[in-house]
Amino acid sequence: MVLDGKRVLITGGTGSLGKELTQRILAGDEGTPRKVVVFSRDEAKQHAMRMEYQQRRVATDEVIYHNFEELIEFRIGDIRDYHAVAAALHDADVVFNAAALKQVPTCEYFPWEAVRTNVEGPENIVRVIRELRLPVETVVGISTDKACKPVNVMGMTKAIQERIFLSANVTCPSTRFVCVRYGNVLASRGSVIPLFHDQIRRGGPVTITTLEMTRFMLSLGQAVDVIFGALRHAQPGEMFIPKVQAVRVTDLAAALINDRPVEVKVVGIRPGEKVHETLISEEECHRSFECGDFYGVRPILPELDRDPARPPAFSTEYSSALNVLSREEARALLARHQLRLEDALEDEGELLR
Repeated sequence: MVLDGKRVLITGGTGSLGKELTQRILAGDEGTPRKVVVFSRDEAKQHAMRMEYQQRRVATDEVIYHNFEELIEFRIGDIRDYHAVAAALHDADVVFNAAALKQVPTCEYFPWEAVRTNVEGPENIVRVIRELRLPVETVVGISTDKACKPVNVMGMTKAIQERIFLSANVTCPSTRFVCVRYGNVLASRGSVIPLFHDQIRRGGPVTITTLEMTRFMLSLGQAVDVIFGALRHAQPGEMFIPKVQAVRVTDLAAALINDRPVEVKVVGIRPGEKVHETLISEEECHRSFECGDFYGVRPILPELDRDPARPPAFSTEYSSALNVLSREEARALLARHQLRLEDALEDEGELLR
C-alpha cells in the first residue's frame, strides 16, 4: 500500500481536515506508515490532539516528552518560515499540504497574510525540496472550489498554490506534485452548518445571503478519500476532484430548522462570494477525465500532459448549479451524517463529523 513504511508530513495537521487525515492514516487506510508528523503553529490544538492520541483527559507538560519517539510526532512551526519547513521536510517521503488561511472575509481584510500562508507556504515546500535536493516522493496540495474561476483573495491565493505545485514537477522532476480540489466540507470549522446551528439555538434569524445560492457538500471522509485517490492514481501535475453532490443553501437551512419557529432572513451576498461554485472551469473541462469516484484535470503545461488526446469528461464547467439535491434529499444528507441539531456533538465550538 502507498504509505507502507513511509514518513508522512501533514502541514496544518491540527485543522478539521488535518485531524481527519491523520486519523485515517493512523487507521492504516493506505498502509502502515513509519512516522506521521503533524506540523502546525498552534500549540493548544497540538496539545489537545496529542491528548486524544494518548487517550488522556488530564495531563501536565510531561506528555510532550518523548514526542520524537512516537509514531505520531507533533512539530511546532509556520509554513511561512523556510527554516521551519526545511526542518519538518528533511526526512519526509509524502507531504500533505493542508495549511491554509481559508476564511473568505478574513482573507479579504488581510490579503497579504493570505498570500504569505497560501502562496509563500507552498513555495517554501518547493524551494526546500529543490534547494536541499530532498528525496520527497509525493506532495499533495489541498485546494478548494474557490480556486476555480476565483473572485476572492482566498480563491486567488489557492489558485496560485495549484500552479506553484503544478510547475514544481518541471523544476523538481524527482518529486511528484499533485493537487486535489473540493467544495465545502460538512460541519468543518467556519462552515455554514455550525453557523446555522448556532443561529437556530439562539432563536434566529437564520441568515441566507441569496435564495439562489448553491454549494458543493461533502464529508470530511469524502475529502480524505479524494486525497488518497490522488495519492494512488494522479500523475505529476494532475488535479483530482470528487464526484460530489450540491445543495441549495435555503434547503439546507430549511432542513435544519425543520418545524421550529425560526425566521429566515436574506442579507445579501458577501464581498467575494459566488452564487454558484465551480470545481472544473470552462477552460479546464477540455482537460478533464474520469477516474473511478473522481474527476481529474490534466496539467496545463504541455510537457507534463501525458495524454493530450484523452476524451474529456465535461464539455462545460462542473458547477454546483448542476444536479442539485431536493430539499428532502438535503434533509436525508444531514441525517446520514448526523448533522441535525438533535444529532450534533460539539468540541470546543467545532462540530466534528
